[in-house]
Amino acid sequence: MSRHAIESNLDGLVGPTHNYSGLSPGNLASESNRKAESSPRQAALQGLAKMKRLADLGYVQGVMPPHERPHIPTLRALGFGGDDRRILSDAASRAPEILAAAGSASAMWTANAATVSPSADTPDHRVHFTPANLAATFHRSIEPPVTGRLLKSIFPDETRFVHHAPLPGVTHFGDEGAANHTRLCAAHGEPGVELFVYGQIAFAPGRRAPTRFPARQTLEASRAVARLHGLTEQRCVFARQDPAAIDGGVFHNDVIAVGNRNVLFYHEQAFLDETATLHTLQEKLGDTPLMAVRVSSDEVSLEQAVSSYLFNSQLLDRADGMLLAVPAECRAQPQVSRYLDRLLAEDNPIREVSVFDVKQSMQNGGGPACLRLRVPLTDQELMAMNRGILLDEALYERLVTWVQAHYRDRLSVADLADPMLLEESRKALDELTGILGLGSVYDFQL
Repeated sequence: MSRHAIESNLDGLVGPTHNYSGLSPGNLASESNRKAESSPRQAALQGLAKMKRLADLGYVQGVMPPHERPHIPTLRALGFGGDDRRILSDAASRAPEILAAAGSASAMWTANAATVSPSADTPDHRVHFTPANLAATFHRSIEPPVTGRLLKSIFPDETRFVHHAPLPGVTHFGDEGAANHTRLCAAHGEPGVELFVYGQIAFAPGRRAPTRFPARQTLEASRAVARLHGLTEQRCVFARQDPAAIDGGVFHNDVIAVGNRNVLFYHEQAFLDETATLHTLQEKLGDTPLMAVRVSSDEVSLEQAVSSYLFNSQLLDRADGMLLAVPAECRAQPQVSRYLDRLLAEDNPIREVSVFDVKQSMQNGGGPACLRLRVPLTDQELMAMNRGILLDEALYERLVTWVQAHYRDRLSVADLADPMLLEESRKALDELTGILGLGSVYDFQL
């Protein structure tokens, strides 16, 4: 049964400890800017400006708050004792790499927060959420418990929403969430096909594995999430990433492909078997035509795709087609900018390109698509969620004032050891949960 539905976007609000620690192997931007000075305030304001522009265009835009960082419970679990000040001091002197991980603001990239299946696809006709375990990197593996609490607070109605536990936190079931998942359909309220993209088969790795960087998503994880959500085989396509693309810096599929409704915008190196992937998608979409917008390596090289984050863009509904929300770096690179001009001149569903400045996030390896979690919702489900997180003019202005009051303009990796930064962050987050009406979700609040 088809019901009216929209695609809402929940953007991660950049946290007060936003820094460049270079913690993600395979994320070339993160590695290249390691130990550079960051601006948490500028990063948060850039993210809010992006949300505000999209909300002003009529898109349903929500806010996901940052996580508590540095995460003292993690440091305690790893043997650092005493009060908070002592823990930070000891970690900084004895294991600075662990302190850097515990201080990462990586939860800002909510494309990795969870995998979401809408009620049109699930047998119980409820929206299903599975927080990603993010087992491939230590600093991100800290996130799932708080992510789960936040999602339950935002989507509390158990008659409409189902919250699963993360998969076991081991690399065999390495799950990176929606960054390796997209949904294709005729309309958001109609049954669709969910495309799960994986980098390796954990129990049968075989040949053609990447040799330079790790493959983070496993087929076993993707299939497990599909089972948890009750998806039938007709609702799923499992496609393997091209290992050469992973070695080229495509650590998640959303660095090289993005889809919305029946449109798939992708680079020719996105999938190991491009022809079979497209054929299977079209077969399962049935009468709905797959509108594949393919970018060849001659038009945009893999290196240019990674450095510009052309495909880490948001593909959004318009009345006459699609809007592509790209990072400013796409227009700064002549080859990519020329391609975008050709794209707009051609006959395809993408009618508009809109440029967003998210440089602070980009320097850490996350573009516009990394910053958002897509949640398709019917009108009834939208009314049942915690609407205090939905951005409007009043909330935007309040959050800008909040950021300016609590965030530092400059931050170095060494500043993570500053006990005042922890105190500032906790004070800010405690105030933020009140602004958004989320209740107690952080460890220090519990």
